[in-house]
Amino acid sequence: MEHIDAVARLAADLVRLDSRSFVSNQAVADRIAAELDGFELERIAYTDPAGVAKQVLVAHRGPTKGEQGGGVALSGHMDTVPDTGWQDDPFSGRIDAGGILHGLGAADMKGPLAACIVAARTLPAHLPATLLITTDEETTKQGARAIADRSALARRAAPRGVIVAEPTSLVPVRGHRSNIDFVAVAEGIQAHSSLGTGRNANWALIPFLVEMKALAERLRTDTSLHDAAYAPPFSDFNPVLDNHGAAVNVTVPKATARIKFRYSRSIDPTPVVQAVEAAAERAGVRLTIIRQGRPPETPADHPLVRAAEAVTGHEAETRPFGTDASELQEIAPCIILGPEVMDTAHSPRERASIARLAAAVPLFHRLMGA
Repeated sequence: MEHIDAVARLAADLVRLDSRSFVSNQAVADRIAAELDGFELERIAYTDPAGVAKQVLVAHRGPTKGEQGGGVALSGHMDTVPDTGWQDDPFSGRIDAGGILHGLGAADMKGPLAACIVAARTLPAHLPATLLITTDEETTKQGARAIADRSALARRAAPRGVIVAEPTSLVPVRGHRSNIDFVAVAEGIQAHSSLGTGRNANWALIPFLVEMKALAERLRTDTSLHDAAYAPPFSDFNPVLDNHGAAVNVTVPKATARIKFRYSRSIDPTPVVQAVEAAAERAGVRLTIIRQGRPPETPADHPLVRAAEAVTGHEAETRPFGTDASELQEIAPCIILGPEVMDTAHSPRERASIARLAAAVPLFHRLMGA
């Protein structure tokens, strides 16, 4: 199969480089930059909230909008989730005898990203080829936000559409949910728990969590908060709790609840935000609200959606997850379309078929040349 060797080599190399979201992605950015000979390359540096240096890339070759109508850009992210649960080497980049790539990020999404880069490199030179390569997709979408806000090259290339190559089994996705993150922090006084002199922060957090449980149940049962265009129709409201390493014989000095609320374009998040704010005030916990871009939803009759349906033979869908399209839609209308599936992503058995990855390259060519 054409392109299979190039995709295999690059995908394996990317998996071998650690770019979990809490570490710098510089090595991966440098490896990708080495693939982009002949492209104009823009590197945008930033520091994430933990003070870690990050970098995103915008690359373009061929005519810009001033010389010819803007092309269709390809986008993928360099970061991965943590290697939780892995028993094998998560950075092996091993390709077995069946042509399966193993390792953290193989499917989500270093494999699809490799397919994007190979597609851009092998597109005929008279056509515009644009890459928007982000990081921190798995956490804050800060990398995509940096491109949307700061990329002079993306503005000059002026793509008429963006393909975000998350694994969808090459089924076009025209819309998905976005999220608002709530971070609630309760403070206590640390002491040996037997002395009776401390104050456990969990006791302040529990009343807040009781109200959050009721809100989560309302989101599932109140059909006025549902969107029938999505499966499931109700919004996700997922809490994660953290006592920051406190031992069981210590009164917890700090307790944090992080809640991810995902909602679609037709849902007004205001009542949910107000309910969380009111509950935090009643419980006396400190609340931080982190908003990502609005939920992207490209109309079903948009030319980019129609082209993707024609090329893939699949009707465009909506999905409940989130991607960088929530930020990149400010550059151009987005669809999510990529090789592989999510069945092993974010798990200690993550893998990707090299043949499936390579099969995306000619499909991307057809969309970029449409």
